[in-house]
Amino acid sequence: MPPALLYYAIPAFIILLLIEAWYSYKEKKEFYTGKDTFASLAMGIGNVLTGFVSKILVLGSLELVYQFRLFTLGYQWWVWVLAFFADDFSYYWFHRTSHRVRWFWASHVVHHSSEHYNLSTALRQTWTGNFAGSFLFWLWMPLVGFDPIIVLLMQQISLIYQFWIHTEAIDKLPRPLEYILNTPSHHRVHHGSDLKYLDKNHGGIMIIWDRMFGTFQPEEERPKYGLTRNIHNYNPFVIAFKEWKDMFSKAFRSGSVKNGINYIIQPPGWSHDGSEKTASQMRKEAGIDH
Repeated sequence: MPPALLYYAIPAFIILLLIEAWYSYKEKKEFYTGKDTFASLAMGIGNVLTGFVSKILVLGSLELVYQFRLFTLGYQWWVWVLAFFADDFSYYWFHRTSHRVRWFWASHVVHHSSEHYNLSTALRQTWTGNFAGSFLFWLWMPLVGFDPIIVLLMQQISLIYQFWIHTEAIDKLPRPLEYILNTPSHHRVHHGSDLKYLDKNHGGIMIIWDRMFGTFQPEEERPKYGLTRNIHNYNPFVIAFKEWKDMFSKAFRSGSVKNGINYIIQPPGWSHDGSEKTASQMRKEAGIDH
């Protein structure tokens, strides 16, 4: 197993969270509320616990694919550079798909379920993501020759980076950094439930993929955080499994196998009878997309 960089970073996460909470209190910013923060921390603890099992599944899958690798890339410095870009590219498509396919959204929605935006929101992580197959987006890396250990290390580096961008305490960075990197400003947009902000800025460490593939949206007015339909519940088990329950319930009551499958593979909000709307449909109706 690779070094658990993410677990070693947890003390730093907690220290930074406490500093931001103190700043929020001192400046009367109201970044935090008690119930929401504890729900986020509970989701983070659950993610760590489920990770002890799911990481075995992920490493086993990567190792299996690596046996059929096309090349053996080794550990030279340039391999690590390529792995950095390959991981970030994979994350972008995983993240984008998680907003466009309800099966993956059922896990990812957890991270968007808070109506607040602070460092504790970064810890509000899924319990089901790896079990649902999120790791599939990285399997091409061992196939072309990246050692699974490198793949897992790069994933951890990406997640550690993304912790600090979950804050309203930082406005914008210098323009060159804003152009290349995913920043608090860019990621605030991603967590916004405003129609023009929905399904934008999916980058991990870099924002260049969004610029390249047409999903970039600059921060204009302050976003309204959360979901288009918030769950208004702080029970971690409800947060973790509500979307799975809703998805399967609608699929089984949809009237046909085709409709049932579509409830799983179509974007969140898809409905066979038009009773709900996807983000794309809502944006078009509002004249945002044409």
